[in-house]
Amino acid sequence: MDFRSFSMYQPKMEYRRFGKTNKMVSVITLGGMRFKRAGEEPRDLIPPETLSQCRDTVEKALAQGINLIETAWGYTKSEHAYGQVLNDELRIKRDSYFLMTKGSPKSAEETRKMVALQMKALKTDHLDFYAWHGINTMELLTIACAKGGPVEELLKLKKEGVIGHIGFSTHAPLEVILKAIETDMFDFVNLHYYYFFQRNKAAIDLAAAKDMGVFIISPNDKGGQLSKAPKKLMDLTAPLHPIQWNARFCLGHAAIHTLTFGLPVTVQFNHLDGIFPAPAPLSSNDDQIKQLLDAQKLEIPYANFDSSCMENDPSGLNIPEILRFRILWKCYDMKEFGLYRYNMFQEKGHWFPGNFPTEENLKKIDLTRCPSDIPLVDLIRETHEGLYREKKE
Repeated sequence: MDFRSFSMYQPKMEYRRFGKTNKMVSVITLGGMRFKRAGEEPRDLIPPETLSQCRDTVEKALAQGINLIETAWGYTKSEHAYGQVLNDELRIKRDSYFLMTKGSPKSAEETRKMVALQMKALKTDHLDFYAWHGINTMELLTIACAKGGPVEELLKLKKEGVIGHIGFSTHAPLEVILKAIETDMFDFVNLHYYYFFQRNKAAIDLAAAKDMGVFIISPNDKGGQLSKAPKKLMDLTAPLHPIQWNARFCLGHAAIHTLTFGLPVTVQFNHLDGIFPAPAPLSSNDDQIKQLLDAQKLEIPYANFDSSCMENDPSGLNIPEILRFRILWKCYDMKEFGLYRYNMFQEKGHWFPGNFPTEENLKKIDLTRCPSDIPLVDLIRETHEGLYREKKE
């Protein structure tokens, strides 16, 4: 198959205007975070199995009509692998797809150097989209958007035609995301939002009001490891697979423009046919599934408690996430996902903050922010006892 002209191989893909960028992007983006051996140094040395996986991934994505490919400096070998596959292996016409990459330089000088290295790795003379990677705290927002700082330098590169549009990616609390959007320095935002994580809805609404592109990060993995969905969840979303249902839920918001599907793509791409057409708002059948899922929370005590009031608690506990894992475990049998994510606390820094609930930390919780009828400490203890696994030496 000749992928240099692949428009004829776009079976059911849909496209949406990516906000003020005015680019029509596929509603599914190809992510590039988890290539085999990607974390090994040096980043420009691509092992045969990494190259083969990247080639297979790109071929499958293009055959599905995907026209947005996303990577990042922090994904180490990913940019080099894409550069080699797109240009040397498959020789894809550069104007037939959009490239998005990301970086978190801390100064204007570092920004120039990093972008130059990224374009060299990707073997391109321009980047369609560039996101400051990981505005996860107020401190990082201040660094990124400082006068004469990295985002201002990215905007200069935009004026020079090197970069098409500037955005940011974030794993931050809602307050930080809203502040970043309100700077009016960005054309798009990459954030988390899916059925099992809806706390960022206000950020999507604000982005829509500012006509920003909205890119959803990891709906299938961080959205609940949906490729490994338990039987209860499969039954609740039937006849759709949970991957299909979650994608349709996200795309049911007209302000959401694209969702990243990462590796392994074969598992995720197998479900694309059940996603389209993806109406916004939800169809009546999709809404019936949503009602079934919503109803599960009525059966578990305190599952409907809105824990957003407990963000940034002085205990250092990520209370909203702890309680979210409890809901997924108790309401949907998604314990494996809870084990996977819960045990990442204290490992990922500002990318996934949160301490474990030692007795000392539990005493530091500011219970004045929590309704008195919610047994918050007991709920946290219950979740910890069910999901915590001591690390093996």
